[in-house]
Amino acid sequence: MSKTKFNKEQLEAIQFLNPSYSTGDIQEFFNLDNLTNLSKEKLLLVLDVANACYRAGFPIVTDQEYDHVLLEELRTRYPQHSYMFKVEEEPLKESKTVTLPQRMLSTDKAYSKGEIEKWSGRLIKAANEIGENAANIEIRVTPKLDGYAAFDDGKTLYTRGDGYKGQDITRAFERGLKVAKGGVRGLGPGEIVIKKSYFDEVLSEYFENSRNIQAAIIAEKKVDENIKLAIDEGACVFYPFSMLEDWVGSIETLMNEFDDILERMWSAIDFDIDGLILETTNSAIKEHIGSTRKFHRWQIAFKVNEESAEVEVKNVIPQTSRTGRISPVAELVPTKLSGATISRVTVHHYNMVKTKKIGPGAVIQLVRSGLVIPKIEDVIQEAEPQLPDNCPSCNAHLIWESDHLICPNKSDCPAQTENTLVHFFKTLGNVDGFGPKVIEKITNYGIKHIHEIYHIPKHQFIGFGFGDKTSQNLLDQLQASKEIEIEDWRFLAAFGVSRLAGGNCEKLLQHHSIVKLFEVSVEDMVKIDGFAQLSAEAIVEGLANVREEFFKVYNLGFNLSVTPKESDRENLGSPIAEKVVVFTGSMQQGSRGDMEKQAKALGAKVAKSVTGNTTYLVTGEKVGETKVNAAKDKGVKVLTEQEYLDFIAT
Repeated sequence: MSKTKFNKEQLEAIQFLNPSYSTGDIQEFFNLDNLTNLSKEKLLLVLDVANACYRAGFPIVTDQEYDHVLLEELRTRYPQHSYMFKVEEEPLKESKTVTLPQRMLSTDKAYSKGEIEKWSGRLIKAANEIGENAANIEIRVTPKLDGYAAFDDGKTLYTRGDGYKGQDITRAFERGLKVAKGGVRGLGPGEIVIKKSYFDEVLSEYFENSRNIQAAIIAEKKVDENIKLAIDEGACVFYPFSMLEDWVGSIETLMNEFDDILERMWSAIDFDIDGLILETTNSAIKEHIGSTRKFHRWQIAFKVNEESAEVEVKNVIPQTSRTGRISPVAELVPTKLSGATISRVTVHHYNMVKTKKIGPGAVIQLVRSGLVIPKIEDVIQEAEPQLPDNCPSCNAHLIWESDHLICPNKSDCPAQTENTLVHFFKTLGNVDGFGPKVIEKITNYGIKHIHEIYHIPKHQFIGFGFGDKTSQNLLDQLQASKEIEIEDWRFLAAFGVSRLAGGNCEKLLQHHSIVKLFEVSVEDMVKIDGFAQLSAEAIVEGLANVREEFFKVYNLGFNLSVTPKESDRENLGSPIAEKVVVFTGSMQQGSRGDMEKQAKALGAKVAKSVTGNTTYLVTGEKVGETKVNAAKDKGVKVLTEQEYLDFIAT
């Protein structure tokens, strides 16, 4: 690829990024054939530029080049970089970040029938645990749309954002976008898609692929006349997941007819798909098996392995993550795989390097799963394993911890410092401004700790190279992060203690206050449901490591909402104490999340779906009669939002 020349629309999209380089300079180094020679700052800027042009509807690289060349270069050089774990943001002019009415979780993935069998086995186990007949487990299979993820609550259409917050793109409906199949609005999560047949027949001469059109539909500026025509003719739609064509049947039938069902559903709709979604429809099993903070355990995406190749390893390079874990990256003899040239792949951990004997000269079987991330399927020819002795970031001597090599230098390792700061603000989630590029700039001037950032005066931000307006905005954001109320479990999770993500934080804080938690022993922790000995040991050690920094930050005065204690519930005296409450529909007195938080404070157990154990179903607007009747059939008392508010006020 020769030197890139940006068109007018692309230049406009790039300007929204406020890059630190001129567009002329960016055009000079925006070269996919020269990525290995770019600094991290330039590589990240190339990614941001490609993403900005894509989201604006004027792509400068193809989807495959973005996913398999640009992202692959970042993944192989910095596999734990925060950019790899986020949904790329839409740089929309004058658009504000807004909280989603409901968390949009990711979907766990499977790439073989064997993995689907393991998943279905977990459903059967869950059924047995709650006394349900495993033969009655119902599975729904739907196409996995390859579009632009969004959420429609009936009033606002949101981008998916980071799963918690997105942007208001209701203008898409105002431009005439319709719900697929003549459906009504307010059906929750779905995707903006365009019919494959229409794209091939009408739009393929104007656009490289359909996903670029999906992005253009929501652009702030005037929509391309060809896209407007596609919207008017009903070729561009918002497709709620609940309305997708599906196959429904038993687990036994699914596994016996797996290939036929796969083939049937893969061609069931006239839209691009990149897999299938499998989920159980049994509400009791859903409630019991639950979700992680990343995905629902009762749902899985099936993707197809497209291609494999035998590739020689040239080198194994260590990369240091935020937690100090060293990730091995195998440099490969460049090999074409599923349309992309693969030159690096991440090895799972260093014990795999050691036991599988991966080093220069080894030959591996490389598989691109679902056309996304290449992975090592097998080692065909062994070699002398290549293991580092020292951290590539700070040169500290590495130690073994289970399967992983770890850098123990928590306070002075540059890689850990930068990523820890990024993780804090990302997890806090109540302010903007402190992303990877800003943090990198700050750490270059010797700032190593969270509390130090909160003590930076405006003139020092200016000295770091930020403009006057930006410096003031950063100060305002820091102040806002302390004033805007956040859950205490989220605040604790932001410190990145191993095995102490949001779910475990919330469990612990149901038994101990956030300041007393640092005194909890391993013995006391294992008494809490869900904490095994090894996890408790790791958490107690991790809390001890961050204790000093935690209290320096905590004492700055954050506005924390306290997790209700398990022991307090029986004494609350509220009518919903110890009752199981489910909220559904659009609420008028506050967001559903706010109402759930209030219910927990009153001692209720808040669930996401109705089961036989549910006490109350609280309904807002846009709730289907079928859902209400199904709840009543289970003996659940159904309350309108106002009836519920009157009830808890008694």
